[in-house]
Amino acid sequence: MPHTASAWKRLRKSEKRRRQNRAAAKKLKGQRKEVAAAIIGTDATKSATEVKSTQAMLDRAATKGYIHKNKAARLKSRLVKRLRAAATKTAPAAK
Repeated sequence: MPHTASAWKRLRKSEKRRRQNRAAAKKLKGQRKEVAAAIIGTDATKSATEVKSTQAMLDRAATKGYIHKNKAARLKSRLVKRLRAAATKTAPAAK
């Protein structure tokens, strides 16, 4: 346990940051699950809007430092890739 006043303050700050980071990570994880379910579904417009909102959420998390900016870019890229793959799979074949 901390002994000095500054160490106690550092403990309080780190605990607060840990709670904020955990909450942000859980929110991101839930949003990513929702968009994955939307992509699997048949509604293309809903999945496109979900991907767009997830991208915005990832950008905000990277800006605030909850995740690294490269991780946000990687996750966004994978989302778009999955969205496009689902769109081509469900699109009727042209003859």
